Amino acid sequence: MQIVRDYDYVDQADRGASVAIGNFDGVHLGHQSVIDIAREHAAALGAPLGVLTFEPHPREYFAPDSPPFRLMSREARAHRLQKLGIEKLYELNFNAAMAALSPYEFARNVIARGLGLRHVVVGADFCFGKGRAGDARDLERFGREMGFGVTIAELLEGRTGQVSSTAIRAALSEGRPRDAAAMLGHWHRIDGPVVGGEQRGRELGYPTANMSIEGLHPPRFGVYAVLVEVRDGPHAGQYHGAASLGVRPMFHGEVPNLETFIFDFSGDLYGAELSVALVEYLRPEATFDSLEAFIAQMDADCARARDILGAS
Repeated sequence: MQIVRDYDYVDQADRGASVAIGNFDGVHLGHQSVIDIAREHAAALGAPLGVLTFEPHPREYFAPDSPPFRLMSREARAHRLQKLGIEKLYELNFNAAMAALSPYEFARNVIARGLGLRHVVVGADFCFGKGRAGDARDLERFGREMGFGVTIAELLEGRTGQVSSTAIRAALSEGRPRDAAAMLGHWHRIDGPVVGGEQRGRELGYPTANMSIEGLHPPRFGVYAVLVEVRDGPHAGQYHGAASLGVRPMFHGEVPNLETFIFDFSGDLYGAELSVALVEYLRPEATFDSLEAFIAQMDADCARARDILGAS
């Protein structure tokens, strides 16, 4: 997959794609349906399949001090899009100049002239340009004028209502990872490198792989049954485990992170890239009267997680 970040300097080979446009946070089923329409047009035109998105997320640009809301990092989004067969990822820099473009200027400067796109697909609720002044119908009109095709995709309805990143965040905040997965079309995953910890888990007989959740929407704090993918290194592979997400109140922690105990595993994972899928919420975070009681609860958590994952 080729990643293009500047629409002013684009190789000829990276022009002329059929793309889906949006932020694609989570790459959920609604996003995937828009990508599938772009895929159909790519095949009909003999064009590359692409996605046009922005980094940072416009919401991060306009409200940098707001609480973390992203379902995935830019790296995780790129990985997921590549698995969906995206050939060209136009991950454009969202800055003051981009934010100042009128809807007409965005269509002309970015889509038509800059990237030379042949077809674009957007959701029915798509807005673009300075002040979000342009909508999908405006884009359709600009496309007729400037020579690119436009398809407006209907919003996707799931079993609990409209599929959206907002609804997925709500499900995760409430400890409903299976409902989130039903809208995503895949398990919600936390991706990133294993970082150094206090090694307290090793002392308790439960060594964990520690990961930061900085910048991500925090799912409900507590203990989860998880699926683990080690993406690189000598231990690359798929595993089952149990993970604690939160601030570790038993040990007076303050910065939330994800600590994953991988079943039937021994080895050093520091620096390795992990992808941890939240499968089922087991219980909230808690404090215990003694380390013995804490270890007994971890034993019970792991036994329950093994049962759940064995049946999933």
